[in-house]
Amino acid sequence: MSGSPILAISHVSKRFGGLRALDDVSLQIRRGEIVGLIGPNGAGKTTLFSAMVGLHRIDSGTIRFEAADVSRLKPHRIAALGLTKTFQNVALFSEMSVLDNVLVGGLLRRGLAAARMEARACLERVELGGIAGKRAGDLSFPERARVEVARALATEPKLLLLDEVMAALNAAEKREMIGLIRALRDDGLTLIVIEHHMNTIMALCDRIAALSFGRLLAEGTPAEIARHPAVVEAYLGREHAL
Repeated sequence: MSGSPILAISHVSKRFGGLRALDDVSLQIRRGEIVGLIGPNGAGKTTLFSAMVGLHRIDSGTIRFEAADVSRLKPHRIAALGLTKTFQNVALFSEMSVLDNVLVGGLLRRGLAAARMEARACLERVELGGIAGKRAGDLSFPERARVEVARALATEPKLLLLDEVMAALNAAEKREMIGLIRALRDDGLTLIVIEHHMNTIMALCDRIAALSFGRLLAEGTPAEIARHPAVVEAYLGREHAL
């Protein structure tokens, strides 16, 4: 793992009317890390993800991805730089095939024929090559989650934001997804993961950042976060304290 940051979030704030969804958040992500982002519902996790990829325009602060200030860029330009996210509510085109859903991501950088080849490769990468022709609307939830990851991979990201891709998975499916995420890191990706299941996030991540009411409450190793009094009080519950 390189020590150089791939992403630098500096003093970022975002309001929705009278609600301060992000409040002076600063965080750096190093290349090759798997970083967890935790916090109660409404803490600002998905808002921060959306700000990183240009879906929400921040009110103040800066977001730098590699050498570029992406704070005011459009989503497609940020994706072209190599920063993309999955969506908490998996939004596949239900009448299209699995392959064509992933193909949409590949069109960011390629013509149709090359994008189709990349889409097949990404489906193989998430172990869904055998259902490329299946209608997306007929998929199970675990399959839909993997197709969402494959579509993001087709954009050739350097930093991939995973927004609750393990929601509703059973224990065995979570273990498989953890294995996939680790393998993607081994392939050279940097990943930030939102996940509510604490045993999962503690087992998966190199570092964890905790948000509460839009503010960065703490960051550190899983062991440090599990022992942090403010995090325990705000979110984890005393049963998670080590």
